[in-house]
Amino acid sequence: MDFFGSFQSLGIETGTLVMFIALIGLLITGMPLAFVTLLVALIFALGWFGPMAVPLITSRVYSFVSSFVFVSVPMFVLMAAILDRSGIARDLFDAMRLLGGRIRGGIAVQTIFVAVILAAMSGIIGGEVVLLGLVALPQMLRLGYDKHLAIGVVCAGGALGTMIPPSIVLIIYGLAANVSVGELFTASFFPGLMLAAFYVGYVLIRAYLNPSIAPIPDETPVPLAEKMRLLKGLFLPLLVVVFVLGSIYGGIASVTEASAVGVLGVLISTVLRGEFSFGLLKGAAMQTLQTVGMIVWIGIGASALIGVFNMMGGIKFVSGLLAGASDDPLVILLLMMLILFVLGMFLDWVGIALLTLPIFVPIIIQLGYDPVWFGVLFCMNMQVSFLSPPFGPAAFYLKSVAPPDITLATIFRSLLPFIGLQILAVSMLIIFPGITGR
Repeated sequence: MDFFGSFQSLGIETGTLVMFIALIGLLITGMPLAFVTLLVALIFALGWFGPMAVPLITSRVYSFVSSFVFVSVPMFVLMAAILDRSGIARDLFDAMRLLGGRIRGGIAVQTIFVAVILAAMSGIIGGEVVLLGLVALPQMLRLGYDKHLAIGVVCAGGALGTMIPPSIVLIIYGLAANVSVGELFTASFFPGLMLAAFYVGYVLIRAYLNPSIAPIPDETPVPLAEKMRLLKGLFLPLLVVVFVLGSIYGGIASVTEASAVGVLGVLISTVLRGEFSFGLLKGAAMQTLQTVGMIVWIGIGASALIGVFNMMGGIKFVSGLLAGASDDPLVILLLMMLILFVLGMFLDWVGIALLTLPIFVPIIIQLGYDPVWFGVLFCMNMQVSFLSPPFGPAAFYLKSVAPPDITLATIFRSLLPFIGLQILAVSMLIIFPGITGR
């Protein structure tokens, strides 16, 4: 009873502070985010409300994991895992050489184009960075490209899976904010291409201002027969993209159904290319289980914590706190962006989404903003989190496959101009919300 009484005597202000300190303290110990949020949720549920509150937590968790749209997450992860183990991405990169041609900076530009196509096939970030790190980075370094430019293109291009449908980040946002995932896909398509265009523009400007950082490859003209062979490498990936996105935008299939179509398309592609094996399928399935297991556990922990925090009155408290910061809705929006940016330096995007969106989205709606537009803005902000030091995951993904002389410090330094471009894209979305078509 003393335990319950001590918690119940805390006000919501003190309770929120204690909860935040407990979260940070446990995370510093190295405990996984999913277990930290679950533990803190359980302690506060028992301490604030007593044992009768535990069933309320389980019902909230069940509503999260039983969502039909959530089925699309393992499907898209499985697509990425199969791509990771096949030669589709390598052939795609070789085929895009025809577009790069003898343009200065062409190899970097074609890397960004390949990243866009891979993003439209799977929507998974880690696999794309690793694939481009294995395929594109060695080629750019061999041709004499500036290593900082090459590293930045690989990491920033690989992270485009956050913005370009079918993005897992958009799916999780739709689940957390109770917003149509199909509408999110439609609204994010052009902003994703806009960000890719920023990268291309930056590469071309840098290359023409300083030709030494992106030499034109001294290659003989490609024979017609070789061009036809290379173009075959474009056909299957583009076909998968058309089937997945076309079925969603054409109203033929839901996001969940389209994800299954995508897996089938990638599997058929590996069979036609003679790469399919049960070993490949088993490895892809195991990778999918690990990735989705992590997402589910973080989702369970975050759902439980937000559920307890809501019962405590915490969401109303935070809403009042943000609303009290200014009478100007734009200032409140910018404050949210700043909070997301800072959290992105330290936490995984899944945790950020599931911890902040149940609080932020109702405020956004109350301020009169469109929650779909805010979803695109959120995903653009998460782009920054993938690159920002000290824990930007894209940097660590690339480090795992980069040459030994490329350090993490070199990678993070290389990413700074691309982080600036991402912040510019966030600003463009705020200033010109019509970019999303909303």
